[in-house]
Amino acid sequence: MKKKIILSTLAVFVTAILAVWFFVFFKPTHFKRDVADEKGIVVSAKDIVKEFQTNEAASNKKYINNAVEITGEVTDVKKDQTGKTTLVIKSDDAFSNVFVTLKQSDKQPQTGSAITIKGICTGFLSDVVVIDAIITK
Repeated sequence: MKKKIILSTLAVFVTAILAVWFFVFFKPTHFKRDVADEKGIVVSAKDIVKEFQTNEAASNKKYINNAVEITGEVTDVKKDQTGKTTLVIKSDDAFSNVFVTLKQSDKQPQTGSAITIKGICTGFLSDVVVIDAIITK
């Protein structure tokens, strides 16, 4: 009887470890979001930064894990450590902007150009952070 309990517990534990390993390393495609198919919350870079600075708790509820469509001026274009293009979109505050990581780097925006991106908002650090973004305009 004791042997059955130990073997059952071990089987459950091994199954759980394999499931976590599979989802971490293989990331099934049906769990990935395609922001192009979603309707985003339309907002300017200036307004979303101001909202987060004014009331972060309410802004978290409104924006986090939701698609956002943000318009503004590109102030910086770089590549991150994985080779993805990152953008900084200007707000009214020199110390707080919108930091965007593009899903694909097909279009290379120029510094100083007006842009509209659609991506997933992940929160506010010193910048509003948007990931898996696509350029819509």
